[in-house]
Amino acid sequence: MNNNLFFDHFDKSKLITNAIMSEYTSFKVGGVADLMFLPSNACDIKTAIGLCKSNDIPYFVMGKGSNVLITDAGFRGVIINMTKGLEAIEQQDEVSIKAESGITLAKLAAFALDISLAGLEFASGIPGSLGGALYMNAGAYDYDMSGVVMSARLMDEHGSEFEMSVSEMGLGYRTSVFNSKKYIILDATLKLQTGDKEQIRAKMLELNNRRKVSQPLELPSAGSTFKRPMGYFAAKLIDDAGLKGFTVGGAMVSEKHAGFVVNYDNASANDILALMTHVKASVYDKFGVSLEAEVEVIGE
Repeated sequence: MNNNLFFDHFDKSKLITNAIMSEYTSFKVGGVADLMFLPSNACDIKTAIGLCKSNDIPYFVMGKGSNVLITDAGFRGVIINMTKGLEAIEQQDEVSIKAESGITLAKLAAFALDISLAGLEFASGIPGSLGGALYMNAGAYDYDMSGVVMSARLMDEHGSEFEMSVSEMGLGYRTSVFNSKKYIILDATLKLQTGDKEQIRAKMLELNNRRKVSQPLELPSAGSTFKRPMGYFAAKLIDDAGLKGFTVGGAMVSEKHAGFVVNYDNASANDILALMTHVKASVYDKFGVSLEAEVEVIGE
C-alpha cells in the first residue's frame, strides 16, 4: 500500500510503518502490518478511515490486542491502534464516569477506586481496553460490561458520530452489535455505585488473587481461547478430552487452566491456530460439542 497517503495527512509520530504485531498483542505472535496509525482524537479517525475507504485499503481497529491473534503473514493494510492517544477519563456526576475507548480496564478500575465508585472491581485484572471490552462484552466472575455501561459515542464507517444506549448494543455473552457493524467506539459512559474505598480495594485484590491462582498469567495468551458452549464449560471439556499440556510447536494447552492456549516456547501464530483446530476437533469427536473461538483471528 502507499504509506505516503497517510504521511501526507498526519504527523510521523502517529505512524509506524511495518509494525511488528507481536509487540502489540498479548499472544506475542504475529507478522508485520503495513502501517499502524495512532489517532489522538475523533477527527484523526475520520480522516484515516476516509483515506482507507477511498483507496480500498483494509483497516482494523485494535485496542490492547488481548483478544486477537494476528497471523504470521501479518496484515496488508492499516491497524488503527486506539490505545496510544485516546485515554482521557473524567467523572461525570456522583456515580458515573466517561472515558475514551483506548483506556485500559486496569486504569479505568483504578480511577473508579480513587473516587470510591464500585462496580468495576471485576475489570481491574482484565488486560484489555474499554473499547475492546465493549466490543466483546468482556467479563469475569459473573460480571460483565453490560452491567456498568450506560451509553457510548460511536463513529460509523462514513465518519459520522452518534450516541448509542446500552439497550441498543446487543450485549450478550461475549457478543455485541459491534461484532457485525463497522462502528468504532470513541468513548463510553459508565454508571457505577458509591462505595467504601477499602471494600472496593479488597474486592479487587480478592478477584485478582483468584485470577493469579487459577490462570496462567505468567505466559502470553489471549485469555480464554474458546467461548463457553451452552450447558458446558470449555475448560472442562478440553481437560476431559485429555488435552491439558498438549502442544503444537511452541503453543500449549495450559497445564494450569485448560481453557487457555498459551505461547510457552516462542510459538508462531500457525502453532496456535493448529492447536486450536486440534482442540476443537478432539472435543467434538469425544463429546459432540462444537467449540467456538473467543479469540479473533486477523490477517492474511
